[in-house]
Amino acid sequence: MFSWVSKKQTTVAQSTAEAEYVAAAKATSQAIWLRRILEDKGEKQDEPTKINCDNKSAIPMVKNPVHHSRTKHIAIKYHFIREAEATKEIELDYCKTKDQIADIFTKALQRPRFEELRAMLGVTKICIKEEC
Repeated sequence: MFSWVSKKQTTVAQSTAEAEYVAAAKATSQAIWLRRILEDKGEKQDEPTKINCDNKSAIPMVKNPVHHSRTKHIAIKYHFIREAEATKEIELDYCKTKDQIADIFTKALQRPRFEELRAMLGVTKICIKEEC
């Protein structure tokens, strides 16, 4: 199951790491919400929900609260991601930019990249009335 939303970020980030940190916090909020809905339906998830992040600087900010000098200007509401990681509700994993399948939903792509990501999703091209 997946959930997808596109929304303008309400805060101005001072770095790409901060932007990714805020995005990961919002994804964490959605993941926890979905986990609770599934639990209400009798589908409890024991393992953490994996959240992929393509920024190597954002991941240590989540895993290590000592980075506070770099993150003290980030709104406190985004720091709950640290607790969610510590309690194993989520697991933030590094994912290379080229492996970000979600790019097909969020970016304008050239045809070869679009077709590559489409294949990674498992979607196949169907020709209708010999259009191919």
